[in-house]
Amino acid sequence: MTADADGGIGSAVREAADTVRLPASRRWHRLRSVAVVVATQAALLALLLGFWEHVTAGDKQAAFMFGSPSAIFAFLGQMARDGSLWRDTYVTGLETLLGFAVGNLFGTLIGLLLWYSRFVSRVVEPFVIALGSIPIIALAPIIIIWFGTGLVSKIAMSTLSVVIVALVTSYKGATGVDPDQINLMRTLGASKFQIFRKLIVPASLTDIFAGLKLTVGFALIGAIVGEFMSSSEGLGHAIFKAGSLYIIPKVFASLVATITLALLLTFVVGRIERLLMPWRRIQ
Repeated sequence: MTADADGGIGSAVREAADTVRLPASRRWHRLRSVAVVVATQAALLALLLGFWEHVTAGDKQAAFMFGSPSAIFAFLGQMARDGSLWRDTYVTGLETLLGFAVGNLFGTLIGLLLWYSRFVSRVVEPFVIALGSIPIIALAPIIIIWFGTGLVSKIAMSTLSVVIVALVTSYKGATGVDPDQINLMRTLGASKFQIFRKLIVPASLTDIFAGLKLTVGFALIGAIVGEFMSSSEGLGHAIFKAGSLYIIPKVFASLVATITLALLLTFVVGRIERLLMPWRRIQ
């Protein structure tokens, strides 16, 4: 009897210990997977840069046309020392962040609210498609006339690049909610607003955050295009000026800063997603 009891207790303790160890083992497996992916990415990047440097090292025409990694990093160092890299990155980052926030706020709100009325959504659908089909660069002259050549016009360009995508993704998420869940809440006496707040919005978060990650690039494109059209600072201005002077390595140096900015913003969006959607961490 005592042996059975001891065996039962020991078995329970072992099962509890296994349960405690399981998350740690999963974390270790995930870290190992991430390390393998990062190492592979680093190796591919090193291989690409090495091949690029080798091709341009002995060919002046190729070095002029395509630059070289060593020249690009030299320009990055020069831009960092004279402060232009930080100043231009800050300006473009501010324009991108504000346009990203404003565009996603309005686009997401409109997209979710369209769920309330299928009639209204059908009425506005062709207008949304028409606005979404306009190339953002075609709106640049009008934006400059309306908002001038300062910061506001760049934010407007960035916002317009984002708002339609945010609207479509949030509306898709809202209309994609399982109708059975909606009917269940109705049978339990939930109002339409309660269904919207407690079911539609949480269920749409996956699509909303997918749109947020997508619109980081669109917001940055809008800001860069605005700087191409009229600006005295920013990464877009630096790219345009260096391209006009045929300084290809400096163009690539500014592009590296632009890519780094986009990756940083995407990382921040991912962290916010993990904060607001903790159940996604276990996937």
